[in-house]
Order: sequence, then structure tokens, then C-alpha cells
Amino acid sequence: MLRLPFTFRARAGQPEMPPNAPPEAKASRTQALVALIAGHRPRWTPRDYGALAREGYQRNAVAHRCVRLVAEAVGQVSFTLLEGGRELDAHPLGELLAQPNPRQSGTAFLEALAAHLMIAGNAYVEAVAIGGEVRELHVLRPDRMRVVPGGDGWAEAYEYTVGGRAVRFVQEGRGAGHVPPILHVALFNPLDDYYGAPPLEAAQIALDLHNAAGAWNKALLDNAARPSGALVYGGGTNLSDEQFDRLKEELEANFSGAANAGRPLLLEGGLDWRPLSLSPKDMDFLEAKNAAAREIALAFGVPPMMLGIPGDATYANYAEASRVLWRQTVLPLARRLGAELAGWLAPAYGAARLRLEPDLDAIEALGAEREALWRRVGEATFLTDDEKRQAVGYGTRE
Repeated sequence: MLRLPFTFRARAGQPEMPPNAPPEAKASRTQALVALIAGHRPRWTPRDYGALAREGYQRNAVAHRCVRLVAEAVGQVSFTLLEGGRELDAHPLGELLAQPNPRQSGTAFLEALAAHLMIAGNAYVEAVAIGGEVRELHVLRPDRMRVVPGGDGWAEAYEYTVGGRAVRFVQEGRGAGHVPPILHVALFNPLDDYYGAPPLEAAQIALDLHNAAGAWNKALLDNAARPSGALVYGGGTNLSDEQFDRLKEELEANFSGAANAGRPLLLEGGLDWRPLSLSPKDMDFLEAKNAAAREIALAFGVPPMMLGIPGDATYANYAEASRVLWRQTVLPLARRLGAELAGWLAPAYGAARLRLEPDLDAIEALGAEREALWRRVGEATFLTDDEKRQAVGYGTRE
């Protein structure tokens, strides 16, 4: 190996180095301080159906309850079938919606539709026809469905993939009375022509904050005695690799985990402990978690009081919150689903003006205001019986 001769010259005012002096070693004034601080960007949940369903509906109690609350309420809505302005007491469409398929009742069918809209922003229904007559309706999973755009900008087909096999449902018309095989209900999405935007996606940041606060609390319980700070070594030299490994193993074995919570830490050999982390009071995780829960509830249109989030939980406020939930969230969604189903299936029965309207008198939360409306309409002597029926949301009798 070729060695180049170097001549070391001292700067002005510094002593000359002896010719056989050992090489200099760089030393830092902070070499005795060892701190483990990791700074990373926040990691957000991917905005796809699978990730949102897992992190939201399956692992977050607030999001789960919001979806269940809205979906179950929509499933409990009773619909009145109208043709024009006339109410129909018995109709094949009403019977089909009461029992859409052998495995689901009408309540479970509507609940699944509403839940898919809350989680994915899209809901798909397949119509099974035998001999040109619609016999069954099935709710399909949104993550398995793909829209096939046509040349005119509308969906010309839908592909449903499961188990490595794909089935294509062509939406082309086949004459009068034809019902397209797939009904696609999508919430408004300003950035996509075919797929809807779910409330769960809008609540993603609050969802991750709420989950992170819960994970932090769990880690605090599991590692209650693990020090969060820096070990300062006051000795003149650095710890050897063997000493460092032994110290690390001893801390992990004897001073971490729930079983070692509160165990005193005895330091020797010039070691000093300096805590670096903030206390839970300083970081105020509880309030941050409640604020994130309110934002999740806001995205779904659910009053926070109905989820047990701290607030003015009086009986009067709870009754008003229940009414607001029905008026601003459940009924608009129920009307949307009723209109989509009626418009989709009406051609199968040779009718173009079928409507499904929620029966507001069957909703307990709206009992007080419906009673006041009935009383006012009943006292209106200038209205006929049919006009009174229409004023309270019913159709005329045949």
C-alpha cells in the first residue's frame, strides 16, 4: 500500500505536535448524551375501500356507530308506494322490496345499501330476472365492482370480480319494460364522473387522529414503566458496545411492560436519567380524541350527543338531536334510495311514475311534529279529504 507523507503544521499560537504523537480523535461536547428522537411525516390511512373499512368501520368505535346508526335507521323506514298522486295498497314492487331475496329482508337490504354508501360512497344492486320478470334483488360489494365507461360518457357495463373470475353486466336496453341488471347509487363526487365520495373518506384525518390517540393510550398501558427520555452518561469515555447492549437488554427486560409498571429505576456508573416526553396532561389527548370524534360524527351527519361524546346531554337536547338526525341525515338518504329503486324498477311493471315515499307517521322521533301537523290539517275545514291526505304525505284513495 502506498503511503503518502503528511506534514502537520501547528496553527499560530498552537504548540507543535510531537512527531510520534497518536492520531487525534474527534470529540463532541454532547457525546455523553444519547437521545432517540424520531421525526417522521404523518402516515394517513389510504383512501380506498379496504383501508377505510378496516380502519374506520372495523377498528373505530365512533365511525362504526355512525354507520350503524344511519344504516339501521334507514332500514327501519317504511315506504309508501305511490303512482302519480295515488297510493297503492298492494303491488308486486312492494312485495319485492319487502323480501328482496331469500337471505335478506327488506330491512337488511336497505341497511346494507346505506352502509355501503357511508363507507364506500357507492352502492350496487343486481336485479335477477326470470322470464323478463324481476324476482330478486341482491346488494353487491362496492370494492369488487368496476365501472366500464361507454363512448357517450355513461357506464355501458359493470364488471364484478370475485375469486379471480369476472362477470360483466351490460346495461344496454332490451326493449320496453327492460330493467338494467345493475343499479349504481353514488354520492356526489366533484372529482370523479363514475364513483362517489364516501363520508368516511372526508373524515379520514379525524379518523386517524382518533385511532392514533387510542393506540397511544394502549401503548402507555403496555409500557407504563418504560422511560421516555435520554440516559446521560457522565463518564469520561463512551460506553463500549458490550456495555451498551447489556444496558439496553436490562431496560427492556426489567423496566418495560405492564408487569413492571411503577418499578423504580436504579442507575449507577455515572448514568443520569433526563425525561424528554410530555405528560398526558400537557398533550391533552382526551380533548384531542373527543374533537376527532366530533369531526367523524359531523362527516356522517350524526349529532355527537347521540354517540356519547361529552356535551349537553339533557333529555330535551337528546330528543332534539334525534329529530335532527332523522330530518337532516336519515330521511334525505331514505328518499334518495327510494327514488333510485322506484325509477330503476318501474319499467318492469309498465309504470313510469312509481314513487317510494317514507311514511313519516311511522317514525317515533318525529311524533311530536307530526301530531301538530295532523291537528292543523284536521282543523282546516276548507280542505277535502284527499287534499288533507296529500298535505300529510299520503296519496289519494282509488
